[in-house]
Amino acid sequence: SGLSWEPRSRAVEQVHLRCTEGSLQWLYPARALRVVLEPSLASAQHTTLCIKPASDFQGASIYVERAGQLHMVVSEAEGARPHHVSCFSAHTPQRVALFLQASPQRDISRRTASFQYELLSNQGTAGPDVKKMALVEAMCRPCDNMELLMAICSSDFVVKGSIQNVSHDSENHVSQVEVSVQKVYRQKNQIFQQEEGSGEWRGPIRTLLQCKVKKGGGDFLFMGNEHFGEAWLGCAPRFKDFMLVYQAARERGANPCEF
Repeated sequence: SGLSWEPRSRAVEQVHLRCTEGSLQWLYPARALRVVLEPSLASAQHTTLCIKPASDFQGASIYVERAGQLHMVVSEAEGARPHHVSCFSAHTPQRVALFLQASPQRDISRRTASFQYELLSNQGTAGPDVKKMALVEAMCRPCDNMELLMAICSSDFVVKGSIQNVSHDSENHVSQVEVSVQKVYRQKNQIFQQEEGSGEWRGPIRTLLQCKVKKGGGDFLFMGNEHFGEAWLGCAPRFKDFMLVYQAARERGANPCEF
C-alpha cells in the first residue's frame, strides 16, 4: 500500500517476485513501484511476458525497463479495458523489471492498480494484444497424432464433452465455446464446474476468432492451457478418433503417458 510509505521519501519501493505467474495489487498508488520478476528456476528461458490489468485498474501506469529506458505497456486509461492483455519480449530471460508510476491524485479516495502476469517460454509470441498473446496452442489447425499424444500429457485441462454453444467477440478477437462436460480427466483450476440445479458439468473454453470455431455434434476431447484463469483451446479431436490414435500408440509402446 502506498499509504505505508514515508510521506517525504522519494525512494522507489522495490518488489521481487519469484514465480513465473501471479498477480500484484497496489493500493493507494503513490510515487513509484519497481517490480522485478526473477523466476527461481534459473534454467528456465522465459522469452515472453504477458500482463492483464484488472478491470478496475486505476491510479498508475505500467512501464517495462529495457536498456535503461522505460517503455509504456499499460496506461491508466487502458487498464479499464476488459480482456486486454499486453505481451512483449523479455530481453533478459532471467530478470524482467516493470516500473509502476502513480498518477497524480487530488484526493485520497481508494484506487487500486492490480494486474496478473505470466512469464512464458514460447518462441515468437510477443505481440501487442490478445491476438498474439502466448497462445501457441490456438493455431487454428488440427493437431497431428504426435501432438495429440503429447497434449494429453502436458495440457492444463483435459475434458470429454460436447459443444453447447459458440459465441464470438470481434472486439477482443476471441470466440468462446460453451462445453457440456461428460468427464474431467484433468484441470488446473476449477474452470469446469458442476451446476447446482442440473448437476451437469459445464465450462467455457476460449480460442482465437480467426479459428472460426463452429458448433458441431458429437463428443470431443478438449485439451489446452490456462492463461489468466481462462481455458484456451489447444487440440480438440473427436473422442473416438483420439482413442483410435491412442490405442494404436499404446500397442506400439509409443504413448508418452497413460490416459
